[in-house]
Amino acid sequence: MAGRWRTRAVLATSLGCAACGLVYELGLLNLAGVLVGSSVRTSSLVLGVFVCAMGAGSILSKPLAARPLAAFVGVEAALAVVGGVSGPALYAAFAWFEVYELAALGFAVAIGALIGAEIPLLMALIGRLREARASDDAADIMAADYVGALVAGGAFPFLLVPLFGLVRTSLVAGLVNVVLAGGAVLAVGTTRRRKLVAAGALVPAALVMLLAVVRVGDWVVSVRQRLYDDPIVHAEQTAYQEIVLTRSTDGRDLRLFLDGDLQFSSVDEYRYHEALVHPAMSSGSGAHEQVLVLGGGDGLVAREVLRYPDVERLVQVELDPAMTSLARDLGALAGINDRALEDPRVELVHDDAFTWTADRARAGDQRFDVVVVDFPDPDRLDLVRLYSEEMYRAIGAVLAPGGRVVVQAGSPYFAREAFWSVERTVGAAGFVTVPYHVDVPSFGDWGFVLGGREALEPALDADVETRFLTDEVLAASRVFGADAGPVDVEVNTIDNPVLAEYTERGWSSY
Repeated sequence: MAGRWRTRAVLATSLGCAACGLVYELGLLNLAGVLVGSSVRTSSLVLGVFVCAMGAGSILSKPLAARPLAAFVGVEAALAVVGGVSGPALYAAFAWFEVYELAALGFAVAIGALIGAEIPLLMALIGRLREARASDDAADIMAADYVGALVAGGAFPFLLVPLFGLVRTSLVAGLVNVVLAGGAVLAVGTTRRRKLVAAGALVPAALVMLLAVVRVGDWVVSVRQRLYDDPIVHAEQTAYQEIVLTRSTDGRDLRLFLDGDLQFSSVDEYRYHEALVHPAMSSGSGAHEQVLVLGGGDGLVAREVLRYPDVERLVQVELDPAMTSLARDLGALAGINDRALEDPRVELVHDDAFTWTADRARAGDQRFDVVVVDFPDPDRLDLVRLYSEEMYRAIGAVLAPGGRVVVQAGSPYFAREAFWSVERTVGAAGFVTVPYHVDVPSFGDWGFVLGGREALEPALDADVETRFLTDEVLAASRVFGADAGPVDVEVNTIDNPVLAEYTERGWSSY
């Protein structure tokens, strides 16, 4: 009976250790998305090195199998410390030294090797507790390992990151790692001496992790501030992204950053949002009673759309409810967006824009006169699909006859290939495109793509007042210099996400 209980304890330990291991791995990849953009190269290298290191760790653990409990305790203590501090260390590596990718690969090697050593040692432990075939031991350990991965996969985005943030989550996993190792010692250890020796190794590691979990918050605030020029007035890690608001010391400039990327500066955001919204909303181009806004959770697109009194309904689809709550509840931000999201004509939908639009397209139950697409730049793989031909075809299916779509498409100067890939992709989805660009001082030269089923001649509505955009500026915006004009690029699809490479290549020098 005691042997059966001990066996179950080892299997439970395996499950928990697998969960912690996946948390470390997810932390490496998601911090890459926040700090440097989750490029194909970075994600593939980190993941590949991590898995390869696991194999190396398994081989290196062979000499340790003679004393599996002591070896397991040592591996878990090392893993708790190395994996736990990986989040804070990588954050600091980027903020102070700008060497995230190299540091991430180093941690991938160390963490992967330690995780790789776990399973052979756990199999050796369970083999000493019961009479069973080696294949049965392997099957049970692997099953527990995979279930642990499932637990971590669900807990990471929906519980751990929203509750602790990306940096502290790795430390919490490290603390759990130590506790699991201690539980394994109590369950499997056969002598008092062995348990005391194990405690001597685990208790210091546990104390280090606990102290770090408690104190890391203030440290993160100080490191995060190094990433921004102006003082941070609000910062939160949601289930989907890191939201940061900064304000200049003179109070004039409020800036929004999502995962480290600038979304707007209050000094000149009107230039961007007028250029994005008004060419599509122009009464000369058709009706605009029913409007769909995809993204734009800060409410600034909605502000411009609602300047048109004949707008009857605006459906705002934003993935992150924390963003729209901030846009409504934070006085400084609500003041900039004119409390647009409180307007009774606005219908808020918190959902994935790709999924929501595809569902509406299949149902065929909604038609919009104008669709405004205001997503963050496609510098992460999960964002590239929002700029795909499949996405634009779904948008086309929810457009009313004569409807228009407009897409923020990045900079034709800084990321020339990416901009023209977006333009070509919109065209491949069946739209006649009108590419144009304007100067936004905080962004630089910034471009947009307007599309309709028939050729468009955008002109502004004389009854809607603008601060920047005029008919003359709009006409000039359609002229591209020799260094920003069309280039030969591919269409971006889900199957062929070339936009990720174009974006990375374009911005790599800036």
